[in-house]
Amino acid sequence: MEILALFFLGLVQGLTEFLPVSSSGHLVLFSQIFGIEEELFVSIILHCATLLSILIVFWKDVWQMISHPFSKQTMLIVVATIPTCIICLVLMPIIKLSFSGMVLPVCFLVSAILLLLSERSTKNKETTEISYKSAFWIGVAQGFAVFPGISRSGTTISAGLFAGNKKEEVAKFSFLMSIPIIILSLIMEIVEIAIGGVSIDVSAVGISLASVTAFLVGIVAIKTMLKITKSAKLRYFSYYLILISIISLFVL
Repeated sequence: MEILALFFLGLVQGLTEFLPVSSSGHLVLFSQIFGIEEELFVSIILHCATLLSILIVFWKDVWQMISHPFSKQTMLIVVATIPTCIICLVLMPIIKLSFSGMVLPVCFLVSAILLLLSERSTKNKETTEISYKSAFWIGVAQGFAVFPGISRSGTTISAGLFAGNKKEEVAKFSFLMSIPIIILSLIMEIVEIAIGGVSIDVSAVGISLASVTAFLVGIVAIKTMLKITKSAKLRYFSYYLILISIISLFVL
């Protein structure tokens, strides 16, 4: 049963990671439903699986940043990552508590409101390229989006739209800026397990199957999201988030 539950979580992660609906929120919700106790660990592992999806789809951009570490795109990622790291470190105790699902309905609702407001802000507004100032504030948004239910992609895209940036450009930047944060999260989890002697009671077969599923579905989801970014209306995602917020209120 646990293996099937983890497989489903991998499917959910792959589908929702690149849509503005909070994959971590969905993982916490369904982990609670299926009785998976290691919500944070499972979330980080599955985020690493979809990280590989990003590396595959954007390998040219990633290689460009590695080979040109002082290029503007690389420096924009650095600028965005710094405030994210600071916020995460300061709020870490609260973040860990939030994975119990207590604030999930509220966080889903916050994501819905942000998407609605950002779409309204883009009407009749001139779009510009991402600046260092925009990257900083997008990084701040990413820092607060570590709470399950607050969509990382939705929040960062919204922050970029508030700054007047192009939707398709912000979407791509949102995917790329998740790379260092996911890697750092994995390192922190490994260190905590190694130093603290924390035992993880999760099926190895199940989490492996879930990871492969999240990776493969994630590749398809990224390509789909990039295609619909230009024409998709963010308010449709916000309607879904309102619905899932109500559902989680009664489930948890």
